[in-house]
Amino acid sequence: MFCHLPRRYSIEPAGFILPLVSGSRARHIWPVPEFPPIAVERLVKIYKTVPAVDGISFTLAPGSITGLLGGNGAGKTTTIATIMGLTTPTSGCVTVLGAEMPRQRYRVLQRMNFESPYVEVPMRLTVRQNLTVFGKLYGVADLRGRIAQLGDELDLADLLDRPTGKLSAGQKTRVSLAKALVNNPDVLLLDEPTASLDPDTADWVRSHLENYCRDRHATVLLASHNMNEVERLCERVIIMKRGRIEDDDTPAKLLARYGRRTLEEVFLDVARGNSELQEAAQ
Repeated sequence: MFCHLPRRYSIEPAGFILPLVSGSRARHIWPVPEFPPIAVERLVKIYKTVPAVDGISFTLAPGSITGLLGGNGAGKTTTIATIMGLTTPTSGCVTVLGAEMPRQRYRVLQRMNFESPYVEVPMRLTVRQNLTVFGKLYGVADLRGRIAQLGDELDLADLLDRPTGKLSAGQKTRVSLAKALVNNPDVLLLDEPTASLDPDTADWVRSHLENYCRDRHATVLLASHNMNEVERLCERVIIMKRGRIEDDDTPAKLLARYGRRTLEEVFLDVARGNSELQEAAQ
């Protein structure tokens, strides 16, 4: 199966695609890329007889931060794994920067990255050694300079020659973030990036991600159970349940539609199947 993507597009916050024609109401500060950073079309992934992902579609706008929410078993991890090219869809299509995943992932892997506190880097290697290994895998130019830059930006300069296994949880998180940013990715996939961190360190990580996305116009897909984090970082929220998308909109519109004050309350309504509220929301 081959994907067919529209070229030269515009994306509204809720995911609607508009052609870029004269008089379009879309406004862009950065040049519009030829293909969307991430496009998922009727994605299905079945393990044996169980559909982990069941026909979902969404397209992410360049430079956007989108939250991917859902309880355990909702299909978030499978969706992210498919976007990364680690899992082959049963049917449907996933493209990243115009490359079909996983068939053409070699074209774009150097322009994307992933970060999760649940995926550790080798603990015996020093921070510098780890960043060197991953930097070489991504073909980073002037790798020594890039590592020095990350050391300064992420407050790791004094830790670069220490074994990663000897670091605190907060320091390890900064190392994982450095690894995720070593290649200056255009597409960044994050899985619970601030899990188990103290509030100060978590706030620092969020601020750095905001600055990176603003400065690089990077596109981020953030899977998180921290609703305050999602409300702060994300301009769009996709809520999944049992492999399907239950709702997809801006945080403000979700709060208004469900008549709730926080995203956590909206999430609980969806997760617990509050039928009256969901029918009203639709």
